[in-house]
Amino acid sequence: MKITYNWLKDFVDIKLSPQALAEKLTMAGIEVGSIEEKDGDFIFEIEITSNRPDWLSAIGLAREVAAIQSSKFKFQSSKFLSQYSIRNTQYKKAKEYPSLKIEIESRKDCPLYTAKIIRGVTVGPSPGWLKSRLEKIGCRSVNNVVDITNYVLFTYGEPLHAFDLDKLNSGTIEVRRARQGEKITIIDGQEKTLGPGTLVIANGSGTDNKAVAVAGVMGGKDTEVTFATKNVLLEAAIFNPVVIRCGRRELGVQTDSSYRFERGIDIGTALLASKRAADLILQEAGGECVLDKSAGKIKEKQKIIHLSPDQASKVLGVKITIAKIKAILNNLGFTVKQAGRDALSISVPLFRQDINLEIDLIEEVARIFGYEHIPVSSPYIKPKINIRSRMEQVSLIKNTLVGLGLTEVITYSLIDREALVDFGLSADKPVEVQNPLSKEQEILRPSIIPSLGRCIAYNLNQKQNYVNIFEIAKIFPGWKADMPKEELVLGLGVCGERARLVDSGRVIEELGFLQIKGTLEAVFERLGLEDYRFIDEERGEIRISISGEEAGVVTRLKRDILNKLDIKNQDVTVAELSLEKILGRVNLKRKFTPLPVFPRIARDISMLLRNEIKIGEVFGLIEEKAGAFLKDVKVTDLYKGKQIPNGFKGLTISCLYGSDERTLTEEEINPLHSRVLEALKERFGAQLR
Repeated sequence: MKITYNWLKDFVDIKLSPQALAEKLTMAGIEVGSIEEKDGDFIFEIEITSNRPDWLSAIGLAREVAAIQSSKFKFQSSKFLSQYSIRNTQYKKAKEYPSLKIEIESRKDCPLYTAKIIRGVTVGPSPGWLKSRLEKIGCRSVNNVVDITNYVLFTYGEPLHAFDLDKLNSGTIEVRRARQGEKITIIDGQEKTLGPGTLVIANGSGTDNKAVAVAGVMGGKDTEVTFATKNVLLEAAIFNPVVIRCGRRELGVQTDSSYRFERGIDIGTALLASKRAADLILQEAGGECVLDKSAGKIKEKQKIIHLSPDQASKVLGVKITIAKIKAILNNLGFTVKQAGRDALSISVPLFRQDINLEIDLIEEVARIFGYEHIPVSSPYIKPKINIRSRMEQVSLIKNTLVGLGLTEVITYSLIDREALVDFGLSADKPVEVQNPLSKEQEILRPSIIPSLGRCIAYNLNQKQNYVNIFEIAKIFPGWKADMPKEELVLGLGVCGERARLVDSGRVIEELGFLQIKGTLEAVFERLGLEDYRFIDEERGEIRISISGEEAGVVTRLKRDILNKLDIKNQDVTVAELSLEKILGRVNLKRKFTPLPVFPRIARDISMLLRNEIKIGEVFGLIEEKAGAFLKDVKVTDLYKGKQIPNGFKGLTISCLYGSDERTLTEEEINPLHSRVLEALKERFGAQLR
């Protein structure tokens, strides 16, 4: 959104320079992207978050400036309102339109609709001040009446629309859903075909009843105000944000009006803006306001929230006085009353639809107080031994993976149909989105693998040659009865090479199956899972089994998939694991084992093994033959080279023997170790080196 420095000064005496003001606004959460000087004024380009529609107006931003400066906000003054905003106009009923009818099909779609009839206007070019102000923020000047509606939109945040009254077919205004196939030519000259998802303003009766505007988006060409217009119907309304969003998408257009209606506007703002626009039209275009009529509710109930100053100080980590809290909230438009010795009763203004809880008010206090004034301190954390809840277990998995060097990613749950075909996934009855935002968001993903594959491709395209990522999210693998099935899964994705320092020096490690297998083993160990297996499949996949139940898969993406992702000369390995089958088996109980008192004896085994023999089988045989004295067994070296025959791998395994009761002797260990060596040669044909 764009607004000018002088426009804000209409509502607050600004003590700061434009550059200093931009910095203060940004620190308070209103990010000023750029400042441009033009014709003695400064134009601010501001990023507005979706939860703050009140900032989409000069008045809303000026209120923030007043709060930041602890200065008076002029718009709250009754004297200012009488001089600047609203005339006490006496409306006279016109004989030609003694009873304008306003019919609203659904109060949910349109809670409020107001109409003012102004007769005898002179439509012409806008005065210099109005034209200049609009053009500075990039709004093209049309004529004085249309420019006034735009000016009020940017000042108050309430979109208005002016109809040429003489081009309407009857004295009835109807707010309804469009009929299937109904057509309208909008102001920019495009003919649009409408459907029931779009809300329209209609006029006429019987077969002549037709849409004259797309509610909250754009007016119709047939009833627009031109230089020939003499009589105007001025519309101000409140529309359902969801309905406006659907209609705007159906038309494929985005306007300043729809942008604001989609985020929500309060009734009080609509009524004030309508009166201000009528006042300006009378001032700049002449005429007489002969009718003012509304349909729907004109009042909304204010929310009351209780705030504890002690709680605010506790959350923020700094003592803020009650007087300071009152001043900040009052300056932001809240009504503050004492509700006991240590509590405040806060009436939330209607334009602050984002405020619902005490913590929301505390955040407002922090914004204006200044985050830079809150001291940095280490939070007190009470250690928790028992992690029981599902959320805590998921958090533990995330922390474990981050500790292992993985990066968490968050991808969209919506994918396109082509992804199912590209990744070879079942397309049987996917969960479809009825009104997708785009082709890329047609269905809810039945697997997390396409999202991870595309994320890896994106990172490789950004010259990131080492990718090691994970995501915990829901997938939607189909239907259960009439409801979509949801399943929480863990997805892993690796690609590229990384350098590691080992005892023998620096080695380059290619990420793949072993990387993911080792990562999952570390996670399972942290969760206390023991009964798990990795089952090697002939088709290049590893199935993961938990307590005899299949829980996931590790797979290398096929070359045709990589080609579609534009990944060349790289292998990508991904995994998907059902957390639904894991979280119920988590065992975080730990038993302390004393450190060994007696020394251990290490024995290394260097041998040649056929490639198809799995390390797990070798470990199982060693543990079986070595007996209770074997305390640990691990691979210390895996090597291949010219000296290793084809089809074989060189392996060094370290066995650690010991006793918790005494020191073992060579005479006790040697027979055990010899039995292990003979078993390896007999069962696996190991060639000892």
